[in-house]
This record gives sequence, structure tokens and C-alpha cells, in this order.
Amino acid sequence: MSLTWPEIHELARRGDAPGMIRLLAAATAAERTAAFPVLAAEIKARIEPEMQARTPYALAVVGTAPTAAKALPVLRRTALDTWNWQSGDVFLALAAALELPWIGELGQRLAERLPARDPWPDDWFFAAALMRGAGVTPPVTEGVVRSWVRAYVRPWRPSKPVPPLVERLRDDPWRDLLLPAVFEFDSIGADFGTASLSGRPQFPDAVAALAREGVLERKTLLESVVDRLLRGGRPHDLRAFTLLHDALAPTVDELSTHALDYARLLAAGPGPVASLAQRSLRTVDDAGRLDLDVLLQASALFRPEKTLVKAQLTWLDKVARREPARAAEVVVTIAEAFGHSALDIQEKALDLVTKHRALLDRPSWDAIAPLVSSLGGDLPQQAAHLFDSPSTTVSAAGSPQLPPPAAVAEMPPPITDPAELAEELAALVHGQSAIGWERVLAGVVSLYAGGDHDSLATTLLPVVDRYAGWFAPSRWNAGSPFVSLGLAIRAATSHDAAPALHDLAGAVRIAWHEGRRGLPGSSFSSRPDGVLALRAAEVAVHLTGTMVPMTVATPTHVNGSVDAAALLARLSRAEAEGWQPWPFDFEQALLRLPRDTGSAIVEQAARLTSPAGRQFAQWLTSGGLPDPVSEPFTQPGEKGRDGGWTWDTPVPRRMAAALRPARDGGLRLERQLLTLTPAKHPVYMPGDFDGIEDILAMVLPHHREVAAAWALADIASLADQNQRGAARLLPLLADCSGPVGPATAYALAYALAAKHEPDRAAAADTFLSLAAAGDPVIAPLVGAALADLASDGTIKMTRVLPALTDMHRAGASTAVWDLLVAALPPLFATTARALPDLLEIASQVAVALGVKGDPVPGLTEVAGRGGSTRVVKEARRLHSILTAS
Repeated sequence: MSLTWPEIHELARRGDAPGMIRLLAAATAAERTAAFPVLAAEIKARIEPEMQARTPYALAVVGTAPTAAKALPVLRRTALDTWNWQSGDVFLALAAALELPWIGELGQRLAERLPARDPWPDDWFFAAALMRGAGVTPPVTEGVVRSWVRAYVRPWRPSKPVPPLVERLRDDPWRDLLLPAVFEFDSIGADFGTASLSGRPQFPDAVAALAREGVLERKTLLESVVDRLLRGGRPHDLRAFTLLHDALAPTVDELSTHALDYARLLAAGPGPVASLAQRSLRTVDDAGRLDLDVLLQASALFRPEKTLVKAQLTWLDKVARREPARAAEVVVTIAEAFGHSALDIQEKALDLVTKHRALLDRPSWDAIAPLVSSLGGDLPQQAAHLFDSPSTTVSAAGSPQLPPPAAVAEMPPPITDPAELAEELAALVHGQSAIGWERVLAGVVSLYAGGDHDSLATTLLPVVDRYAGWFAPSRWNAGSPFVSLGLAIRAATSHDAAPALHDLAGAVRIAWHEGRRGLPGSSFSSRPDGVLALRAAEVAVHLTGTMVPMTVATPTHVNGSVDAAALLARLSRAEAEGWQPWPFDFEQALLRLPRDTGSAIVEQAARLTSPAGRQFAQWLTSGGLPDPVSEPFTQPGEKGRDGGWTWDTPVPRRMAAALRPARDGGLRLERQLLTLTPAKHPVYMPGDFDGIEDILAMVLPHHREVAAAWALADIASLADQNQRGAARLLPLLADCSGPVGPATAYALAYALAAKHEPDRAAAADTFLSLAAAGDPVIAPLVGAALADLASDGTIKMTRVLPALTDMHRAGASTAVWDLLVAALPPLFATTARALPDLLEIASQVAVALGVKGDPVPGLTEVAGRGGSTRVVKEARRLHSILTAS
């Protein structure tokens, strides 16, 4: 018989896998070989076969291919996607019927292609079935090892009860091949999961159980665990290995063998690993088998985990009493903790040095003396009595001063060449930027006015066609500035864009007559970023019908500002050449003018006679755009009918900001930009300005409170929903100008409490810039916002503490003090976890600034409370610093 495509196709269409096996088995080897090229070509031509047809097609491919290497490229075609979601048994049955020698190799090749980071379970189980059926071993790749581990931790679609993990691991023929690799790939530990009811991963306990049975070699396992911990990584990736270490319960002999390794882990490992290392070394020391030099060299006294550092100091205290011959060395090591950032750590170290002062000789005192200068708060005065020598001076180090803010950079030069314009156009597709948009819009207009339309067509149309999904109108991208720009380019290059331009013209008319963007009738966003789309549409609609040779709103500086002298020159040219700027381009130019333009510019503008010139002069005379009213707005979390939160990550409360214009009338763009009524409840995972933060900032570069209000939900989600990235806006606002208000303050507070460090760093940099610029209200406003958000746990204040310390050390001590003076009083009435640390930072800042008096309301009452809680201790410390003569 002959093996024809119609027969194969009909069986596949019916989803008849058994019939396909019978058809292939009935054909001769020569017929199957001859059918393979035809089958491969037909599958290549198919776009998306029915789901039930894909496995039969794959059977036909495997049954006709001469080798696994030939079969695999055809099987991996998009048309056969999900072909291996069925059991591998049917392919093993085919291999048995046809006596295929390479079915195991096919499984190996499939396994080799498993992605390292997130392999799909079906792909692994299918490949594993082929390899097990053929009796071959898998390749040891990260994708294979990850899939193997995940199959143990989270069995995929089990058809019968799953035996305990330890039994499955004991009987696994690939265990000795793949288990060692678990310790070699750095991120595998995160895949151990939490399959037990206790939340503890089962895999470490199962491995330890096999070690106790002698199935696995204990020494090799412990060495592998320690080596993996030494390589470091995120705590999440290392947790399973710390649990395995504890499950192995190393003996003193085993621990002492790795003492140097534990010393390294104590100094440099993540917190949980360092704690494990400290316990291990302490066990060895308690057995009298730890070399004192190893302990003294295990530098753990500067770690941020204060509990661990205090335990280390207590340990060293014990050793100093136990080893009188070397007690001086131990006490000098204790004194190194004077350089820790936390005052309570410094104080504990100082107390221990004082306790053991009789054990110190002159060289030891000389070694400790320079360390005293690192003490903060009131500790330098407490340390002064330790030194009898008049040559030793104890003083608190002063705080550095902030450098003046850097000047805002000027815009890059304009685009003058079609080739450069094409490059910038393609760059916008791969990553939008406000600077890029402004240069491209200006370049399209100026180069079209230059008259070389053929060059524009030659260079720009290929880019527009290559990225048609961005530039061609569709129901998915309505309102996008890319669509308007694409239509402008087609219009500029004599391509018919009339139907789409008609819709754009209607939206532009609505914006002009009604001062509105957004539905009904307009697809442009009603948010500030919609202004860019409107301006691009204006270019598309008017480019070929007017004689405007340039855009007048193109910024002169990278923050979006338009220098008043530059706009005066542009309008003077327009008046001399007899043209008027396009309306929305001109309004955007006015909105970008600085607040203070100088009397000379005002006098020259008064001489202009064109409509745009007269409006420009009136704008300058009236003082420009008035600041809107910005007010805090509380959004309570939304609950369902059952009283529970409606989100997996609930937000009980979020602070937003409401805006309203300070005047009626004004520009057509004005009212919508300055009107913001937040939703009643928080928005889940907001992201309106993700990736376009600079576009938002450039719309009103001298009214940064407006941009902060519009983006506040995005920024709040950094802290209350652990999002990332939205703080990119904040340094841009620092380069802008205008008064700050509740929106800017809450934005900084939320970003300082963000989960991810880059967002916190952006907030700290912004605060430093505003402080360096001498803004007198930003610090108290941010302090009040932090207190409000921390008082009920809306944010985690512990995330803010490092930034406050860093800002103090960077020279913003005065601003940090003002922030703390505003934040502390409301928090005195709460149980905020970070309150003692805030008081500690306040003590350090107060000493650096020499603050005296009673500037912190409520501090005296807290310091006078009974008890010895850390809040009371730190309040007493700060109070004593402020009231000391």
C-alpha cells in the first residue's frame, strides 16, 4: 500500500491516534521514508490545526522521520503546538510497533530544550516517559533538574494517590544523576515548594531521611549543602538548603570540619544563613573545639540583623570571661561594633567594653580609641570617661552638606536628516521617551516643510510598514500617538490616509470646541498623556494643509520646560513669516513656560501683534497657569457582600489626591489636566503611566504636584501591593518646579516604603534633590504622610528606615530632622514597630545638628513613661540629647 497525505490528514482530522498507528505499521519502511518530506511540507503550510488533530499528526511525523534529529524540527512547529499533551504511552506503542531505535533519543532532545527558568510540566512528563520507556538517561540541564524537582514537589495531574515523597525519591532511577545537580544550579532551591501542611518544604526532609537510611552519602550531602550556601543567593533560593542542613543535624565533628566555611557564611551570608552559621560555630565553641582566631575573624558585627549582632556580642562577652589570656583581643573586636549603624548595638558594645576595661592593656586602648569617633547619639559623651589621657578627644562626627542641585540639561539638537528621523522613529517603538517623542514630532514637521518629500518616503515608510501593528489604525490602538504619527507620516509622503484622518479630525475638533479628550467621540486618553496623542493628531490633520514649518512646544530643556525667550523667538518668526502655530501645540508651549520669565521678555512680548503673540504676552502678564487646588483623598478598601476583601492582596486604605482648577476658563487643555476625582475605592494593580512617566512629567513641567496627583495610585501600589517601577517619575519631578502638596508628599512616602530597593532609592534621591533646592515644606509634609500611612500599617515603616539614615549621611540632616519632627508625634500614640528606630535616627540627627530644646511634641511624656521598653529607652536618649546643657 502507499502512505498518502489524504489518509494521514483524515485520521488526524478525526483525532484517531490508534488508527494512525495501524496505518503507519501497515506501511513499509520505504513508504514511510518517502512520506516524510510530504508530511513535513504539509504541516509547515498549516497555520492552526484542530487540537484533536495535533497528536495524530505528531505520530505520523515520528513514524515517518528517519531520525530523531529530523523529527524534532517538524514537531516543534507552531502548527503542532500542544502535540505532547497526551500520554507518552501512545508514542511508545508506535515505537514498539515500528521498532524505532531512537524514541529515547527523541525524549532526550525534547528534554534538552526545556527552558531553564519556567519549564512546562507537560513537556517534562512527556519527555521523561519516552526516556524511561526506552531506558535512557536524561541530560543534566537546568531545565531538566528544575522539572524533576517540581515533579516531586507538585505532582502534575496525578491519576492515582501519590506515594510519600521519600518513597518516590528512594525508588527513582535518576536520583543519583540529578540530585547532585540540585546543588549546582543556583535558583533551583526556590522550586522546592511548600507541599506540607506545616508550610515546610518536604524535599529537604526526604533527602535527609535517605541519608539516615544510607541510601545517600551523608558526607557528600553536607559538603554540597555548605558549598551551595557559600555561593550565596536570595534567601528564598537558599531556604531549602538551610532546612536540609538542619534536617541532617550535623555532629560536632562534622561542624568543626566546616568551621572556616561557617565563619565566611556568618560574615557574608543572607540573614537566615548567617544565623545557621552562628549556631553551628557556637555549637563547636561550646564543645571547646573552635579556634579563637576563627571566631575573631568572623566579622558579623556590622550586619543589619540586630538580633544576630547582639547574640554575637553576648558570645564574645562570654569568651572574654572564659579566655583571660586573650581577653584584650576579644574586647577590641567587641569595640568594632561602635561602627554599627544602630545606636542600641553601639550602646551594648560600649557597655561590654566598659565592663571589661580592666582587662585592656595600652595597645588595646590605642586600638579602641579611633573607633570611638564612630559612636552616635549621646554615646560619645558616655564613652568619654573611658579615656583618662588628655590627648584623646571624643567628639561626634558632623554631617556633610548637600551639594546644590544640578542645572537641568538642555534638549538634544533637533533632527535635521530623514535618516536620523527614521532611527528615532524605530527607537520609539522599542522604548518610548518624552524626549524622543518631542524630537520626532518636531522633525516630521520641519523636514516636511523643507520639501524633500521623496527622502521622507524612502526612509520613513519602511519603518511605518515594518511596525504596522503600532502605526496602522485598528480597534486595539485607537487613541495611540503612534497611530496619529503614522498617519502624519503617510500624509507627508503622499499616501492616502484620508479615511483615518477624518476620524482624527473629529477628535481634534471635539478637543477644541469642548476642551475634552476621551469618549464619547474621542479615543484620546483623558489623562495628561492624552495631550501627546492629541498633538500628534493635530500634526497629522494639519501638516499638509497649512504652511507651519515648526512646532512651537518643543522643549528647550529635558524636563519639558520651554524657555520664554525661545518661544518669543518662535512666535516672532511666525509673525514675520505670516503663519500661526497650531492651537494645541501652542497651548502646550504656554503650559511649559517657567513661572518667572523676566521683565525684558514681557516687554518684548507686548510688541507682538499676531493672535498667538498677543495671547503669549497676556499669559506672561497674568502670571501663567495658576496652581490647582490639591487635596488628600482617602480611598477605603472595597469589600464583597461577605465582608471579605475583594482582592488577593487587600488594600484596606490608600491615599489619593483630588485636583480642581483654581479658576474658570483658561486654555482648552487646562480644565481636564487640572481636574482629578479619584475613584471611591483603590484601583487594583494600577499602571496608567507605566513606561511613560517622563511623558506625564513633561506636560506641566512647572506644576509637579499635578503629575504627582495623577500618578499617585501607581506609586502607592509600590508599597501596598508590592509593584515596581512607578517611582521612576519622582526624580523627574525633582527636575521640574512648582510648589509641592499632598500628592507629592504621599508619593514620596509611599515610594520610600516600596518593596523594591530601586524604587526606594528613587524616592530618596528625589527627597535629597528637593532638600538641596531649599524647599521648606517638603520634609514636614512627607513626615506627616509617613506618620499617617504607618499609623495603621498601610505601609511598612521598617522599609523607610535605611533611606532616612542614608539621607542623613548624605547631608540632608536638616530635612530629615524636619521630617522626623512631623512624623514622631502622631506615632507616639501607636504601636508602630519602627518607632524605636525612628527615635534612634532622630538622636543621631539631633547630635549632628546640635539641636536643643523641646521641638518634638509628646517626647517628654514618652520619655517619662515607666518600664524599659526600647521605645522608652530611645525616647529618653533623644530627650537627654535635646535637653543637655
